[in-house]
Amino acid sequence: MKPLGIDLFCGLDGFTEGLLAENFEVIGFDIERHDYGDAKYPAQLVLQDVLTLHGRQFKDAALIVASPPCQEFSYMAMPWSRAKAIEAEYRSGARDVKKLTALFDACFRIQREAIEAAGHFIPLVVENVRGACPWVGRSRWNYGSFHLWGDVPALMPMVRKHVKVGGFRFDGSGKSFQSASVEHTKNNGGSWFAIAHNTTSGRGQNPDGRKGIPHRTAGHWTNPAEHEGAKQGGDRFNVPGSISRSTAGNTANGKTKSNARKAASAQIAKIPLALSTHIARSWKPANFIEQEVESAA
Repeated sequence: MKPLGIDLFCGLDGFTEGLLAENFEVIGFDIERHDYGDAKYPAQLVLQDVLTLHGRQFKDAALIVASPPCQEFSYMAMPWSRAKAIEAEYRSGARDVKKLTALFDACFRIQREAIEAAGHFIPLVVENVRGACPWVGRSRWNYGSFHLWGDVPALMPMVRKHVKVGGFRFDGSGKSFQSASVEHTKNNGGSWFAIAHNTTSGRGQNPDGRKGIPHRTAGHWTNPAEHEGAKQGGDRFNVPGSISRSTAGNTANGKTKSNARKAASAQIAKIPLALSTHIARSWKPANFIEQEVESAA
């Protein structure tokens, strides 16, 4: 029998791919099904609010992993005045911090209940962003932007830092491709897109006669709705007017109309395979490892 892994807030994948790679049987829990064509959750999925779960359901689990929503934490870590205002409201008590951390706290409640029902230890690893640290405590480890709490293995994989190397060209000039592209593509008006935004090329007008619109007051040429709202996506915190609620382009229930945007967000939220596999391997039960060795011999 395969060891059982429980993936809370699994989204499109969560930790599941790594658990499956280590021969876990996985059950994922989320409040919605993430199905974007060929991109689907790869294991058994249960649609249920994690807040309604009781840990005794997972007394047979070998490992519990979780990725609570990070939108609120991420937003408050931004340097924007609205983000800092929301942070100040939490710190002053105008907003309830317990609601902010409710899903995070639920993960550890579920673990305690599972351990009590099982009569033995069941590890829990929770992933979130750095912005959660001021509200839930310092993370035990981070793999790039993926911060971990709970029963993090003592030995963890390292993230290799990228080293910038100088460019070169085959014409012997010693210049890089980047410098050459700048010389050949930037126009005299100072715009990367051949649309003037300064007075070098005349009166600050664009080639087709349009006048530039100030960025902070009226938005972009290509995305005028950018400043009309906030980050898209569902809000598991269920806070009216929350930053993870959507804007003019979304439906009345707070969900975006764009499946492409939701699919992209779901892909970004997936735990890196190297990280999820390492955690699954570290907490794989010893008796199952012995069975794998015997079957391979």
